[in-house]
Amino acid sequence: MNLLFVADPLASFKIYKDTTFAMMREAQRRGHHISACEPQDIRWQRGQPVRAQVRDLTLTGHATDWFSAVPCAPGGRALKDFDAVVMRKDPPFDSEFFYATHLLEQAEREGARVFNKPRALRDHPEKLAILEFPQFIGPTLVTRDAQDIRQFHAEHHDIILKPLDGMGGMGIFRVREDGLNLGGIIETLNKGGAQTVMVQKFLPAIAQGDKRVLVIGGQPVPYCLARIPQGGEVRGNLAAGGKGVAQPLSARDREIAEAIGPVLAKRGLLLIGLDVIGDSLTEINVTSPTCFQEIRDQTGFDVAAMFVDALEAALASVTP
Repeated sequence: MNLLFVADPLASFKIYKDTTFAMMREAQRRGHHISACEPQDIRWQRGQPVRAQVRDLTLTGHATDWFSAVPCAPGGRALKDFDAVVMRKDPPFDSEFFYATHLLEQAEREGARVFNKPRALRDHPEKLAILEFPQFIGPTLVTRDAQDIRQFHAEHHDIILKPLDGMGGMGIFRVREDGLNLGGIIETLNKGGAQTVMVQKFLPAIAQGDKRVLVIGGQPVPYCLARIPQGGEVRGNLAAGGKGVAQPLSARDREIAEAIGPVLAKRGLLLIGLDVIGDSLTEINVTSPTCFQEIRDQTGFDVAAMFVDALEAALASVTP
């Protein structure tokens, strides 16, 4: 197969932990041809299919100079000519990401196969997608209104506030029962009522980790990565210094994954990452879920192999 990965700059990859690299490595191991581009390399012009200025890659197996690349001819290649396009651009889900999904959806209309499906990426914002599954989440409020937030704090006493467009733990605040700095935090996040904020009851189980539960093709990976806050931090995100500890799924983790995974898989989300604290779902990650390598390194379970299996199966299910 010929696979195109739409991703961040290859030079930015930390290959010892990067999930997109793990996908590429497994695909090459199976004999698939891999190419890469960035979202800004994708273009459309009337009378032509969606095209991208791509680079054909060969992974070298070295820690440095880990790939060699051959650029395509000027004018680029049509996305429909690849067997699959794997969208792996990291958040934030900003206007440029949004525009990229529309270009990818046009490529789909021309015959391209894109994973995760562009429309599904737009329809499942990572903070708000949990609203569809209230039976699995803790007390949660989504609002622009400062008084709503104050009332939520008065009811639950210990809360977490976060922007809807954050990633990697950025912009997350905890306010305890004393309400210290609540007003300033509200002003920072809701920008005078112009920006929507998510507020959740603080879950003490964060001390045991913010678990990343991966679901591939509707099936849960049997191990999760518990991201445990360090040094007095409230955030478990690896980008915020959390320690990743792989562990088998709990019965509750599996219950959540088996309920949500097949629903979202039918909508074109081949890979999702559920964030679970204790028994509560807190986010559904769909843009570029990670933790493949950490789980493999600690348990021996090859998540990338499971992903490429699912990708191959999805492509084989297409009727010629």
